[in-house]
Formats: sequence, C-alpha cells, structure tokens
Amino acid sequence: MSLRIFESKQWWTVIFIVIAAGIIITTVVVSNSFSEKLAQDERSRVEIWGEAMRLLASELNDDTDCMNLIASIIKSNNSIPVILCDEKNTVVDYSNIDLQGKNETEFFQKIIEEYKSKNKPIVVKLDELNNYYLYYGESLVLKRLMMYPYIQLTVVFIFILVSFFALISAQKAEQNKVWVGLSKETAHQLGTPISSLMAWVEYLKAKEVDAMYLKEMEKDVKRLEIVADRFSKIGSKPELLPLNINSSIQSSCDYMSTRISSKVRINAELPDNPSLVLMNESLFSWVIENLTNNAVDAIGGKGSIMYHVVSNKKKIYIDVTDTGKGIPKSRFKSIFIPGYTTKARGWGLGLSLVKRIIGLYPGGKIYVKSSEIGKGTTFRIELRKYQG
Repeated sequence: MSLRIFESKQWWTVIFIVIAAGIIITTVVVSNSFSEKLAQDERSRVEIWGEAMRLLASELNDDTDCMNLIASIIKSNNSIPVILCDEKNTVVDYSNIDLQGKNETEFFQKIIEEYKSKNKPIVVKLDELNNYYLYYGESLVLKRLMMYPYIQLTVVFIFILVSFFALISAQKAEQNKVWVGLSKETAHQLGTPISSLMAWVEYLKAKEVDAMYLKEMEKDVKRLEIVADRFSKIGSKPELLPLNINSSIQSSCDYMSTRISSKVRINAELPDNPSLVLMNESLFSWVIENLTNNAVDAIGGKGSIMYHVVSNKKKIYIDVTDTGKGIPKSRFKSIFIPGYTTKARGWGLGLSLVKRIIGLYPGGKIYVKSSEIGKGTTFRIELRKYQG
C-alpha cells in the first residue's frame, strides 16, 4: 500500500471528525436557541406575575372579577420559582420553593444570591415609596432543556467511543487472522523446497562435490530454515526464554554487516555485563535485521547505524540510531501502521512486524525516540529486565 492511499485514509478520518463536530455544534446551537427563547418567555411570565402582585397590593380595584383574574394569574405560576423582597432583602412573598427542613433565613439568602447571578431582578412598585425586587430561577422544564444537549452529547460520545473501540478490536482481530494465516501458509510453503534442498545437499555430498560449494549451500538452506521458523512463530505465541540481549544484538549486527553496502558502518555499544530478557532469539534477530534494513534505506547506502544498550533496575533500553533522512514528527506513529511506506515498491510491513514482535515480550514497546530531518533518526526499544 502506498503512502498516498494511507494519507487518503487519514483524510477520511479527518472528514468524519469534522462532520461529527458539525453535528455536535449544530445540536448545541439549536438547543441553546430554544433555551434562550424559553428563558425570555419565563421572564415575561415573571414580569406579569410581578405586575399582578402590584395590582393586588394597590387595592384600587374593587371589581371582584378583576381581582379574581389577578389572583388566577398569580396562581397560574406553578413552575417558576420566585421570591419577592423589599429593599432590605426581607422576603415578602415567594412561590414554587420548597422550605421543608431548611433554615429559612440562610436558605433564602443563598438562593437569592443564586437567582441574582443568573437573572436580573425585576423591580416591582407595590407602593409609591418603596421598590420591591422579584428574584426568580429556572423552571424544571428550562433546566432540563439546558441539560439536554450535554446529556445528548455524552450519550453520543459514549456511543462513538464504544463503536470506535469495537471497530479497532475487530480490525486487530482481523489483522491477527491475516498474520496467522499468512505466516502459517508461508512456513508451510517453504517447508517442501527446504526439505528438497536438504536432500540435494546430502546427495551432492555423496557425489564428492567441492566442499566449499556445499558449505555455502548449507548456509543458504540453514537461512531458509530460520526464515520458515520465524514465520511459524509470528503466527502464534512464541516460547520466551531468558537470553542475553547483548550477544543477540552483536550476532545480528555481525550477520547484517556482511550483507549490506561496505559504505554503511554498523556499530554496537553494548555493556560488559549480560542484559537478560525473556525473548525468542529467532524473532528478536528478525527485529534487528528489519531495523537495520530500514536504517540502510533511510541512509541511502552511505552512513552509519549505531546500536546502544543501557539499563536500569527494571528495564533495558535499546537505541537504534541512523544518519539518514529523518522522519517528520507527524509520522512518528504512522510508520508502525501496516501498509505505511514511502517507497514505490514497499509493502509497508517491516516496522509493523517489528512492533508486533516487540509487543510479544513482557513490557515490550518500540517508538521513535527522536528524529531530525536530514540528520537521522533514533528508534528506542524498551524491554523488561529478567529478574530470575
């Protein structure tokens, strides 16, 4: 898979996120618009309630029907909590407020401050000399409407999160099936020609063919056996044994040094004391070979590759540094995704295979420690130290 295809997938992800954000923003804006409209309606209702209180207190109207209408207006407010206070903040009247088991003075003082912070008080002239102030809060309907978008967004977020993890799990399970199937089939397909080649080597020995040629053939057959063994192990959980990581790195570096350009130098700074980890040596040597090949490609056939091992009481750190072209910071995680490659004919499986193998070891992980364009890259492998 090419880099262009990989980037197109990233664009689809960005488009999906933008659409989801648009839906969320639209939901919040529409809900807030409804909330503001309802809040305005409630203020108008409170103003009417205050005017009815003023008319009731004025005692200027002796019309029984009119007084009944005013009383019905006052009683019609059965949802909006209101408190009517004088200029000294003494409560004159209130409605839709539950005082059961509460200290009235402290409760009213607290709730008046709360209402004042949310809604501007309404001035009511109950008499000619004094101003009275009407404080009010939100009705239960308005509170629910204001909470609705947040509840909706929480539900949508949880749904998306669960769907995302379910999709990731399904993709990983599918990838594992592909890995296992491909690996097992590759190991199986290699088995027949390897057996045939081994038989031919034995036959040529009996015919007294030049020993030097046979030795080289045996090396190649042995190499094919190692490759087949690796593929059989990558498709299942390998056996992990306590081994010295230093000797494994040195052995792999020595092997790769004879198979790459003489213009590329491989150096290994390894501690004198053994660094023991639980690992499968065959698979770990594959990791070193893949990282080395990746570094050689980055270098362009000329430069140096350094393996540096340090450790503390619990972990062992392996830094692989090359003097290649470097990796943009935005690609630090992408390079480990199967199919990601910048090469015209690459499969994009090398580093994803490395990550998969390292992940099989206890506490194992690999990441780009640092990189600078035009100067080089350092990969870091972390492994848990074997305590015995």
